[in-house]
Amino acid sequence: MNKLKRLGIDTYMILLFVMVLAGAFLPARGMAADALSHASFWAVTLLFLLYGAKLDPSAVKAGFLNWRLQGLTFAATYLLFPALGLLLAAIFGPVLGPEMTTGLLFLSILPSTVQSSIAFTSIAGGNVPGAICAASVSNMVGVVLTPLLAALVLHQDGGGISLDAVARIGTQIVLPFVLGQLLRRWIGGFVQRHKLLTTVVDRGAILLIVYSAFGAGTVAGLWTQIPAASLLLLLAVVWLFLALTFLVMAKGGRRLGLPEEDRTVLLFCGSTKSLASGLPIATALFPAATLGAIVLPTMLFHLSQLLLCSILAQRKARALAEAEA
Repeated sequence: MNKLKRLGIDTYMILLFVMVLAGAFLPARGMAADALSHASFWAVTLLFLLYGAKLDPSAVKAGFLNWRLQGLTFAATYLLFPALGLLLAAIFGPVLGPEMTTGLLFLSILPSTVQSSIAFTSIAGGNVPGAICAASVSNMVGVVLTPLLAALVLHQDGGGISLDAVARIGTQIVLPFVLGQLLRRWIGGFVQRHKLLTTVVDRGAILLIVYSAFGAGTVAGLWTQIPAASLLLLLAVVWLFLALTFLVMAKGGRRLGLPEEDRTVLLFCGSTKSLASGLPIATALFPAATLGAIVLPTMLFHLSQLLLCSILAQRKARALAEAEA
């Protein structure tokens, strides 16, 4: 296990793989599947309520003072990523098929990670307050902006996002998030003090959604329809996507003359995508039968980015320690 941790693979990543395998080989059916669907709905609702209660609007406001860093990070998340996603979808879409191509586009419009990007910035000696602001703004805006971008760049059955999907986004994601913000003065302290509880809800909801999504795909016969060659191609495309974004962020921050601490923020906040936000939004937008294939690019990207970010953060930390020594 220690060797796996040094590679950036922790217990949570292993559990994600276990949920994928459980959904593929032991999917819920019938009444169990209905119960799982209801449990997933309320888990997502609670998740976004806690997100709203945790994010501090005053910290976000203070972080806006570093407008250059925030603007670059926001542009990377919601302009560069969608542009690259459209390009890769146009090139590889005919081979990947409609569901995985939709998943690639959906990945491109997600907000950045919160916990992991801030943690990696801290490990690497970067601008932690800047990272908190960048990640918080990305997710606050992403609750509304991601579904809007989905309506622009995704075309489900030629008709865009359905009214039912919009209503589901409102009741399952936006409303709990806003409610969490309104209740923050009363429950925010409790949420901050009980980080273990919020971590269990956060990661537990994601594990539940992963199992539900991949299980629904199995019941629908989805995995028998995806050739192994297509899965390998998808993994290669996801890695190419990841490499391009990290390269642009690393080179761009240096070319623009950002301080080293801000370049670290741009690297870890501008190059990552949130599985925690992506899966709940996907459950509200897409039918259960195709959800597994659509979220597969996000799953692969998330696991790959955690591994790469862990390696880069530890390398930066060692270089910083050597420089100080």
